[in-house]
Amino acid sequence: MLFHCGSFKLDLSRALVMGIVNVTPDSFYDGGRYSQCDLALVHAYQLIQEGADIIDVGGESTRPGAMLVDTQVELDRIMPIIEGLRGAPVPISVDTCKPEVMRAVLAAGVSMINDVNSLQQLDAMTAVAESGAAVCLMHRNNLPKATTLPHYQNVVEEVMQFLHLRVLSAQKAGITKNRIMIDPGFGFDKTLTDNLTILKNIDKFTTFGVPVLAGISRKSMLGEIANQNVEHRAHVSVAAALLAVMRGARMVRVHDVRATVDALSIFNATEGVGL
Repeated sequence: MLFHCGSFKLDLSRALVMGIVNVTPDSFYDGGRYSQCDLALVHAYQLIQEGADIIDVGGESTRPGAMLVDTQVELDRIMPIIEGLRGAPVPISVDTCKPEVMRAVLAAGVSMINDVNSLQQLDAMTAVAESGAAVCLMHRNNLPKATTLPHYQNVVEEVMQFLHLRVLSAQKAGITKNRIMIDPGFGFDKTLTDNLTILKNIDKFTTFGVPVLAGISRKSMLGEIANQNVEHRAHVSVAAALLAVMRGARMVRVHDVRATVDALSIFNATEGVGL
């Protein structure tokens, strides 16, 4: 399967690694580390050297309790990074749910929109449909500042139903299936049990005929399991990414690119991929 990501065609015969570059002051792990443009660009190119297949740039934190920022603030944070990554050897994704931001970064040559709101904001679907860019549609129920979690009768079926409807809506809007990826939204409005149930059953999400992205890196669910704070979750993050791929994910969104690439190389070798 080839994933059409702007001018890039990504081969999904092996799982791909998306490297995270947050240019926010308040992201749960790397908030403030790369808020300066030069530091963010050095980090992005380092992740590419480490084997990242795609870089995901975020200008607004989606961690629980994060404050929303206005459009101009988000653009001021990410546009210098987009410009600095022009001509990079891998596609650039932007993590945003604002249609105005989408249009600006797509006009600047971004290859993918990673929307935690699944293109539900007015005009978001049109912004992506009118471009040649790919999109990742993620499941969530609540805004980041929500303090209570929803109760799921069957978390896998309910998340699958939501994502299936979003895929159908995207196709109806003119986004071809080979440009669509889905993300079950680990850590977003879900308990530890919910997250583990989804991870165990991630293969079921592949039935829609679009690739699945797993974004588990350094999240609190892993801290609960390993009893580690966010600074010490690299090993458990790599293990979770590997398990997600073994169960069907075709892309993993991670902070620790080199370690994840190395772990996946063992899996790929045993599967005869890329040899």
